[in-house]
Amino acid sequence: MSNKHNILVSKTATYYTLGDVKTAKTIWFVLHGYGMLAKYFIRKFNPILNGEVAVIAPEGLSKFYTQGFYGRVGATWMTKEDREDEIKDYINYLNNLYDAILLENKNTATKINIVGFSQGGATASRWVADKKVIPTNFILWSSVFPDDMDFKVFGDTFNTFILTGNNDEFATDKHLKKQQKILNNTKLNFKLIEFEGTHDIPKKVLVEQTKQNNW
Repeated sequence: MSNKHNILVSKTATYYTLGDVKTAKTIWFVLHGYGMLAKYFIRKFNPILNGEVAVIAPEGLSKFYTQGFYGRVGATWMTKEDREDEIKDYINYLNNLYDAILLENKNTATKINIVGFSQGGATASRWVADKKVIPTNFILWSSVFPDDMDFKVFGDTFNTFILTGNNDEFATDKHLKKQQKILNNTKLNFKLIEFEGTHDIPKKVLVEQTKQNNW
């Protein structure tokens, strides 16, 4: 019978940026969904870019071919295999990245927005629940909180926004009602926003909501 062992190793992680991190007054950390790559996902945030905004798109630590053995490559934050270790690994990665970015930033009161899209929503939720990073705004986009979310450690000192498209193929009534029930039992300062669209981040919605909510 085999015995399982773990060993910590160094791994090269990838992230992409838009804007000037050094001078940015608002920094967005945007976490992609399953099977996406950060270099493409970050392009969705071009419409909100200006001289005071920087966008950071970390990439999931595991990559794979999305169809067969060649062709398009995607990344994932975790799977059910060794899930606890993978969660620890990506939280450590995101904390280290956050420290490096904020060390580079020269402003003393920088606004921090954390966006979790699709699978990246669960990742972003667990990251914030780790409490080493406290955002100004937490934005769960086309996603839901993980079932094992401990809202007592998630925090209520920041604004939480939950956005869902009215034609999102993954957002079933059952899931939405479950999330609504969970949220109603928390002390979170949250706002539910339904937009016209599918499982995506539409340019128009991103720009409008950024202005309306002072993201």
